[in-house]
Amino acid sequence: MFHDRARIHVVAGRGGDGALSFRREKFVPKGGPDGGDGGDGGDVVLVADPDLRDLSRFRPNQRVRATRGGNGSGANKHGANGEDVELVVPVGTQVFDDDGQLIADLARARARVVVARGGSGGRGNRRFASPTRQTPRFAETGLPGEEATIELRLKLLADAALVGLPNAGKSSLLRRLSNAKPKVAEYPFTTLAPVLGTVDSTEGRQLTVADVPGLIEGASEGVGLGHEFLAHLERARLLLHVIDASGDVEGAFRTIDAELTQYGAGLDERPQAVVLNKVDLLPEPPDFPVEDPRVVRVFYVSAVTGAGIQELERALFELCPPEAPPLPVEEGAEELAEFLVYRPRATASRGYRILRTDRGYRVTGAPPEGEELERALRAAGARRGAEVEVGEETLVLE
Repeated sequence: MFHDRARIHVVAGRGGDGALSFRREKFVPKGGPDGGDGGDGGDVVLVADPDLRDLSRFRPNQRVRATRGGNGSGANKHGANGEDVELVVPVGTQVFDDDGQLIADLARARARVVVARGGSGGRGNRRFASPTRQTPRFAETGLPGEEATIELRLKLLADAALVGLPNAGKSSLLRRLSNAKPKVAEYPFTTLAPVLGTVDSTEGRQLTVADVPGLIEGASEGVGLGHEFLAHLERARLLLHVIDASGDVEGAFRTIDAELTQYGAGLDERPQAVVLNKVDLLPEPPDFPVEDPRVVRVFYVSAVTGAGIQELERALFELCPPEAPPLPVEEGAEELAEFLVYRPRATASRGYRILRTDRGYRVTGAPPEGEELERALRAAGARRGAEVEVGEETLVLE
């Protein structure tokens, strides 16, 4: 089954705690603080893989957690950073937050985006030493990593996409044109999920062609899962409008064109090539009576006998010229972003820190109250009965 959506919960790693330690060696009776810093927590990263075709590797509501940073220790030893978790997704995957806002678009191969950033490691007590405070008896705890529920939506990247009413012969046409092997039968709705195929030219070029399930009237309003299927047309450079030549040619064109217009996203402005299929069923090919500037070419083919297929194949490479290569980046210039960011994510931050002391814990800054503070203390390692200094007060965690 083709999966073009997935919902996952990502949790970045917590930062490691800084060490509370003092140098204790022979002949050094009063060594100074030597607590090392904690390591940063691991990130959760999405990476676009050109070899993947859908999001089927993700389970429903899957939880993904990165590892926490290591704690610091004495002798100025820092904790190791937590390991990142890399999740591979198909090229063309969009990332949405829990509110449905678009965060990033991984529109090219090997693009990367951090969807949950690991927490910073806490500073060891050595970092707090100063001329007036030579023996600091506290160290920072690590910050928690970011946590979020995100939705992944795949929009296929194709040079051309086949669009038309059910049973227009799109699957048979894709079989003739490419290496794809979609299911073919003499009844509507044979294709239940988008299928990708590649077309090879004699010069070595390749084109990607997508077969999108047949659209019906009302598809732009979600009838028959129309929204999901129409979304896969948004990135196609050319629409191949496949029409059953033995039926109402103009009516079929008007029906699908109306759905493209109502859906929006620029589909009503996309160049189209009309493919009149099943001409083998007629003694004479019908005329295409529609005058439309978006229609760049009309083809008469038979996916069954192969008539007109070679002409259509050659024309595809003319109508989808090679994309211009990216301009070289000048030396010293900033590199281009690896993905298109629609809304930058805020990094994990809060207006308070939790310090670990030799007697318990100390909270500095502007901490929250009640249960939120209790949860933060327990996440920092505080247990029942621990003494916690908050401002001028000393509390006991219950």
